[in-house]
Amino acid sequence: MSERKRADGPADRDPGADLREIAFRLEAANEATYRVRAFRSAAAAIAKFDRAELLERAAEGTLAKLKGVGDVTARCIAESLSGQEPVYLRRLAATEGTEVDEETDALRRALRGDCHAHTDWSDGGSPIEEMALAAVGLGHEYLVVTDHSPRLTVANGLSADRLRKQIGAIEAINADLPPGFRVLTGIEVDILADGTLDQDPELLDRLDLVVGSVHSGLRDEREVMTRRMLAAIANPRLDILGHCTGRKVLVAGPDGAPGNDERSAEGSDRAHRRGRSRPESSFDADAVFAACVEYDKAIEINCRPDRLDPPKRLLRLAVEAGCRLAIDTDAHAPGQLDWLRNGCERAARCGVPAETVVNTLPIEDLLQWTAGHSG
Repeated sequence: MSERKRADGPADRDPGADLREIAFRLEAANEATYRVRAFRSAAAAIAKFDRAELLERAAEGTLAKLKGVGDVTARCIAESLSGQEPVYLRRLAATEGTEVDEETDALRRALRGDCHAHTDWSDGGSPIEEMALAAVGLGHEYLVVTDHSPRLTVANGLSADRLRKQIGAIEAINADLPPGFRVLTGIEVDILADGTLDQDPELLDRLDLVVGSVHSGLRDEREVMTRRMLAAIANPRLDILGHCTGRKVLVAGPDGAPGNDERSAEGSDRAHRRGRSRPESSFDADAVFAACVEYDKAIEINCRPDRLDPPKRLLRLAVEAGCRLAIDTDAHAPGQLDWLRNGCERAARCGVPAETVVNTLPIEDLLQWTAGHSG
């Protein structure tokens, strides 16, 4: 799905929208950041000029002389101005993944929003507004902004003061968004070594939703990690346990498409084209999932191609335990919001009932669920 609506007639094509569409599709395919940035930068560059001037430059062959526009993006702009779909965009659309199966598609259509996404307030690459409009284009009803907490300095985690400012910023942004869509306040808070949450409790109480994740001490002993996770789950301010094993898997190809099984997480010799692999943390899954049921917390099904966490065997265990689930992208860029189908496919394979997935809930029901954890 697109982050924008196409103009009705070919003569009315918007070259900026076409450039952003290309960037969106590149992000969804987990392509290199520099490539995505080239198209977004070009879109920003031509926004300063009216159509007549762009047409004149296209006729003169001088589009590439604009700051922020290169030869490839200039060609896309010229093709769009002439009323044609840019060849680059057409090729991207033609080489996207195969259609999802019926069960996966039904679950994807049931999702109303995404409960885990990052912006340029922490380690994401785009402003809140841009992430929100991409979510609108995907048919979401809500997007929870969950930037990192203070201890994760490598990800520019939000201090209490910066989080307060973000809450105010989101309120202002919501006033300008299309009717029927809302950005929700949230955080991906670090679960610290003693199981406490890395943010001012008073601020956590103000947020719509809290994802808690372990980002440090991932090689802790099984008993230590279990105690840490159980303490966090018992905390009334936590709603969703994020990427519970902390693993990083091998990505099978340059398009970032996930594999069909768990072999990449077990040391397959397939090419590792994105980052580094990382083994799962060790913890008592039976105890952790039982606690999630007891406290009515959700286990995240993380859709990132380099995480796909939890592994299928643990996801099936969570289903058998009766856990709520949240299918979340953990997106750091607008196009990555389209990764929901990764999690939906895994959920369908593991027998996840749609009614147990918290982001199938209408927004007011979701907020009622999270409010039930405080106090």
